[in-house]
Amino acid sequence: MSILKPYPPSYLAFKFPKPILHFSTSSSLLTNPPPLVFSSFHSKDSMPGTSSSSSALPPLPEDRVVVGCGMACVDYVAVVDAFPVPDEKVRTENVRVLGGGNCGNALTCAARLGLKPRIITKVAEDGNGKTILAEFDRDGVDTSYVAISKEGSSMFSFVIVDDQTKTRIDFAVAGEAAQMNIPIVIDAERVIPGLDDLLHLASYVVCAENFPQAWTAAPSIACALVSLLLQFPRTKFVIVTLGSNGCIMLERSFSGEDPNMKTKDIENLVGSLKLRIEKTQPTPICISSPIMRLSADGIGTVNGRLLLGTAETIAPSELVDTTGAGDAFVGAVLYALCAGMSPEKMLPFAAQVAAASCREMGARPGLPQRTDPRLAPFLH
Repeated sequence: MSILKPYPPSYLAFKFPKPILHFSTSSSLLTNPPPLVFSSFHSKDSMPGTSSSSSALPPLPEDRVVVGCGMACVDYVAVVDAFPVPDEKVRTENVRVLGGGNCGNALTCAARLGLKPRIITKVAEDGNGKTILAEFDRDGVDTSYVAISKEGSSMFSFVIVDDQTKTRIDFAVAGEAAQMNIPIVIDAERVIPGLDDLLHLASYVVCAENFPQAWTAAPSIACALVSLLLQFPRTKFVIVTLGSNGCIMLERSFSGEDPNMKTKDIENLVGSLKLRIEKTQPTPICISSPIMRLSADGIGTVNGRLLLGTAETIAPSELVDTTGAGDAFVGAVLYALCAGMSPEKMLPFAAQVAAASCREMGARPGLPQRTDPRLAPFLH
């Protein structure tokens, strides 16, 4: 008997008394989710696994709490020579059992970066449930708000990794948070029932590549970004992750209307920003426009600025598995929001964290610690 019911996942990050809540649209929770209780929490202690070299890094964000609401599961990850076709049998000698789930992955990433995240989810009192909780405990994710059911079974998924391409197959809380003016981050992976209500509460949205056009029916991702900000006036920015092509972000300007502000077609602006990107740059960078009135034909206009972020160029010999790279990106965004990073710094930082996760099998083994030297240029 299954006791799991699909819910959109989310995250909140906050400085008490104002946390940040994160929801992910591909997560699942058991029915009757546990009540959300906020209490004072300090994050000045170092995370497990960090070394004394962290003293050379900037101080951690103080009194910041990230609460995630969404799915945590066990991933059974199998590597095959190639994806099977219908009626084909394939064998593997490389299978790993790892923690998974969009929300669980993102919060694990935030914990390794030095935050003290809490997860709101539900597991069963079974072997997979114990595995899920034990892995969170090892990484420093607070499981105090996890409800444990004596019936049913915990979530699990099978992930097939093609060894050739390294790819995989595979609301009440938000309402209360909005009333408390807690920033809400939505991880929008796919269109699901009830998501519209959640997006109307969102402070920030991070989308998978196919989501914006699937939601808006706009002719391009850039036009869809304009549509999303027009639909959801609370939202401060929308980021779309594009895999090896980096990301694109539209940030709303809340300054008053300026009669001298330039109007620019957003499609043309994307093209002009792309021309400024140096193709040979191996490490992630960000290119941004000034604040202007951005128009999308047949959709409308919004005041803001557009940012393009690149991805790290990973050598084929180093690329192992892209499972969970998007979750790592979201986890880094949560850290960046807590640390007060500018978008120009946040996007390359999140891209670097996501790239690090692709160098190990599964969603979590490759997630970097805050002391990882690859992150140092983005943290200073």
